[in-house]
Amino acid sequence: MTEPTHGEAHGGALGERLNWLRAAVLGANDGIVSTAGLVVGVAGATDDRSALLTAGLAGLLAGSMSMAAGEYVSVSTQRDSEMAALALERRELRDQPDAELEELADLLEERGLSRDVAREAAVQLTERDALRAHARVELGIDPDELTNPWHAAWASFLAFTAGALLPLLAMVLPPADWRLLVTVGSVLVALACTGWSSARLGAAKPGRAMVRNVGGGAVAMGVTYAAGSLLGAAGV
Repeated sequence: MTEPTHGEAHGGALGERLNWLRAAVLGANDGIVSTAGLVVGVAGATDDRSALLTAGLAGLLAGSMSMAAGEYVSVSTQRDSEMAALALERRELRDQPDAELEELADLLEERGLSRDVAREAAVQLTERDALRAHARVELGIDPDELTNPWHAAWASFLAFTAGALLPLLAMVLPPADWRLLVTVGSVLVALACTGWSSARLGAAKPGRAMVRNVGGGAVAMGVTYAAGSLLGAAGV
């Protein structure tokens, strides 16, 4: 049998890392699809490079800022809830320590320990750090690793930007005759990759995720291109 090493990630740290990776993959996917739909739609109406670049950059900046702001607000709310729960737990430990000790023992017993072992473990954990013990066992919170809204906002901003750059550059760099083909092809390949990555991070089979991702992106580009073509033909 292989002996565990101190370098191996613990379950909580690994789960947190996977959540961040999954969020990054999904953020990049959003950047790819939304920006591809935008520039392909504009390409349906005009082949002017400056118009395509302007639309793509506007979509990239608007999307990345929206993602960052939304993530910041969401994670700030989560952090506020975690801090409020810790403050309540701190008051309960101060005002009714015996009841909190029994509650911790009950929670440990529910996790499979015998009553005597659960009671002894609760006593030792309380003596070491009562708040940390209750935060982890009762609330599922690590007081030393509360969610950081700024980290989440920057991660979403960068992930969306990285994804959005692909269709933007694919649309404005090639010659006019190749722009649409290069953009659609590169976007579909990128969506297949993000679909595969998200499935693997979730320990699922990648085939369906890749088909869903590629199909959704293809539909989005088809709809926006048709809309742009109609508007362009109408002289709008």
